[in-house]
Amino acid sequence: MKKAPLRTTVIGSYPLPGWLEYVSAHLDEFGPDDIREAQEDAVIVAIHDQVAAGLDVITDGEQTRLDFNLSFYGYLEGIEREQKPARRFGPPAHDQRGRHRIVGELAAPRGLGAVEEFDRLRRLAPPGPALKVSVPGPFTLAGRLIPNGDYPDRYAITEALLPIVRRELESLVAAGCREIQVDEPSMSCYAYREDPERLADIFNRTVETVAGKCRLSTHLCFGNYKGRAVGPRRYAPMFPAFLRLNADEIHLEMAGREFAELELIGQIAAVRDVAVGIIDVKSYYIETPEDVTVRVRRCLEFAPAGRLSLAPDCGLSQTARWAARRKLANLVEGVHRVRQEIR
Repeated sequence: MKKAPLRTTVIGSYPLPGWLEYVSAHLDEFGPDDIREAQEDAVIVAIHDQVAAGLDVITDGEQTRLDFNLSFYGYLEGIEREQKPARRFGPPAHDQRGRHRIVGELAAPRGLGAVEEFDRLRRLAPPGPALKVSVPGPFTLAGRLIPNGDYPDRYAITEALLPIVRRELESLVAAGCREIQVDEPSMSCYAYREDPERLADIFNRTVETVAGKCRLSTHLCFGNYKGRAVGPRRYAPMFPAFLRLNADEIHLEMAGREFAELELIGQIAAVRDVAVGIIDVKSYYIETPEDVTVRVRRCLEFAPAGRLSLAPDCGLSQTARWAARRKLANLVEGVHRVRQEIR
């Protein structure tokens, strides 16, 4: 399924158009058909911008989600939605996000909505680019749920969510999705204090029934809510355990970290494909095509072109659309220049 060296790809999310932000903040003013139309129009916008940039792999921009993973909780039974956050004012941080109380057995009889997203993306996307769908993994989803007597800690909640996520992945494959990204940013954010071998085992059990049936990737992230990280921005605690993740491609953010630990991509490339974030989504500096070519060449010092993909550091949902468009276009242009050099 990997057709060319130095693939250009994205993590998943894309900026919401301003009018969709308004709709999401005033849902009571719109009918269900209005909302569906607004969401579909937003997906068309996200597809247009990615295709115009010339990306090899595109997503739906996660335009129908409230955030990277917030909308998935709307599909879960056994929870009471959105307890008030601990802090509502002041500088943005993760403690300003609400959590959900568990009030019954966790279940998702309607799935998690990713199949509908894929069907829409396939219907609206033009021929050419590969289509990718991202699904948050169970450890990350567990982080927004409050433990109780039946689910006493995050790991117990994770184990309850794991078969739910696995079924969603199976449904995506059955629907014809050939590229799935299983996102577990909480694993990389907290690997410094958790057992990375245990985290790798959770990931592998989540994907065990779809591995080999589609192209699987995962994104190792330090958090990007309001452009803020939440853990020590070091990959060392994750390795070598995360080399055992059963994924075809592992993505690392590098641009915003000034390419610290870049040598790690060589370890990954020895066993699977590696995607490198060479565009800083937390900065409004617009990387030039020349910047991109320099960064790609640095990556090629550690990983062969056939194993290497290039991407932004993280999803673009926290970046203004005018900047996202320019960053993606320059990413593609710079990568194309290096492709010409190595042919």
